Amino acid sequence: MLSYLTRWMSRGALQALKKASSRPHLVNTPRIGNQTLAAAPLPFAGGSPGVRQARALDQKRLLQIEWEDGTDSLYPFTWLRDNCQCPLCILQSAQARSLLFSDLDVHTGMDQVQLIDNKVSVLWPDQHSSEFEPEWLKKRCFSSEARQALQEELFLNEREYWDSGLNIPMLDFEEVLHDDKAALAWLEALRRIGIVYLRGAPVEQGQVARLSQRIGYLRLTFYGHTWQVQDKPVANNVAYTSGKLSLHTDYPALYHPPGVQFLHCIRQAEQGGESEVVDGFHVAEQLRTDDPEAFTILSSLRVDYTDTGADYCDFSVQSKNHIIDVDTEGRIVKINFNNATRDSVLDIPLHQVQPFYTSLKAFVDLLSKPENVFTYKMEPGDLVTFDNWRLLHGRKSYASHSVQSSRHLEGAYLDWDEVMSRLRILRKTVQRDI
Repeated sequence: MLSYLTRWMSRGALQALKKASSRPHLVNTPRIGNQTLAAAPLPFAGGSPGVRQARALDQKRLLQIEWEDGTDSLYPFTWLRDNCQCPLCILQSAQARSLLFSDLDVHTGMDQVQLIDNKVSVLWPDQHSSEFEPEWLKKRCFSSEARQALQEELFLNEREYWDSGLNIPMLDFEEVLHDDKAALAWLEALRRIGIVYLRGAPVEQGQVARLSQRIGYLRLTFYGHTWQVQDKPVANNVAYTSGKLSLHTDYPALYHPPGVQFLHCIRQAEQGGESEVVDGFHVAEQLRTDDPEAFTILSSLRVDYTDTGADYCDFSVQSKNHIIDVDTEGRIVKINFNNATRDSVLDIPLHQVQPFYTSLKAFVDLLSKPENVFTYKMEPGDLVTFDNWRLLHGRKSYASHSVQSSRHLEGAYLDWDEVMSRLRILRKTVQRDI
C-alpha cells in the first residue's frame, strides 16, 4: 500500500506512517499524466567522495576535480573564491558570507591547488587560502543532473497529481504534534500531494494555532491570525455564509497569497457542507494540453483582484496576478483564482477581453469536471491542511441555524517559506536519529 512512497519519502517519515496500526495511513494515490516522483540521482549520498586529482585550467579559469568514481566536476575560480569557507569569509555562527562582494575579484586567477588529506586547498593571487571538503564540492557540482538533484532536495518540486480518485493522506493530529517522524511525513505529503488530513484534534478553538507552532508561526492577514468560518448575519466574506462556495484559492487579492491553509472542523452541518478540492496543477496541465492558447492567456495576462472591508482591521486590498503562474522553465508554480474577489476592473486591452473570458471559462469547466473533483465531509475533530498555491477548494451549501449551533470551522494560514524551513530541519533531525 505504501510502496510508491518509498521513491520520495524519507525513511524516518515512512516509518512513522507504518507505525500506527489502527489509524488511517497514506495510501496509493494514482499518478496521472507525465509527472513522476522518480527524482534524478543525488550528486552525492553517503560516505566521503574520494578526489583523485585536482587541477587548475587557467585559460578557462576553471578548477577540474576528478573523482575516484571516474567522474569529474568543473568549478569556476570566481565561484570558489566567492564561497571560501574560512572564518575570515564566513561567519560560522550564522553560516553566512562575511566576504563583501565589493572586495571580490571577479576575474581572479589561482596560484596553486593541491590535495591535503582529501581536501582541495587553493592559494589565491592575494595569498589568501581556501580549503574545500569533497562532500561540499560534490554536492554543488555544476552539471545539469547535479543541479537538478540538489534543487529537488532543497525544494521538493516534484508533485504527485491526482483526481477524484484521491485516497487522501491521513495522520493522527497528536502524533504529528509530538513525533518528529510523523511531522516529517505530514509535511512531505503536504508538499508532494498538496493535502493531508489530520484526525483526532480536540473539538475546540485553538487547534490550528497549536499545529502552527509545530512549524513556526501563523500568517497574519486582515482576517486575523485565525478566523471562524460560520454563517454570519453581516458577512464580510462569502465564506461566512451558508451558500455554495465555488472552487477557488484564498486571497489572490494579495500579491503574495498564503501558501498553506489549515481548516479545523469544530461543528458540522447536519445537511450539506461537504468540502470539495481540485488539484489545480493537474487541471492546468490538462488545459495546457487541450487548449494551449487558453493556457498562454491565463499565464500571461494579469487579472485584477480586490478585497475591501473590516475585520482584524479595516482594509482595501488590490492586486494583479496571473491566474496560472509559471516559472521561467514553464513549470506551474501557483494558481490565483477566486471569482468572488475578481475585480470588475479588467486592465487588459479591449481586443483581449473576449479571449480572456473564453480562456477562463475553459479552465473553470475543466476544474468542475466530476472526474477532477474530490469531495469529502469533515467531522468534528478533523483538521485538513492543504497547499493554497496549488489546490482550489469549495463547499456545498448547507442548512444554517443559529450561529451557536451552525457549521463552524476555524482556519489559519502559513507561508511556504516557514513550512519548508521546518521540513528541512525535521528531515535532518530524523535522519540523524535513524
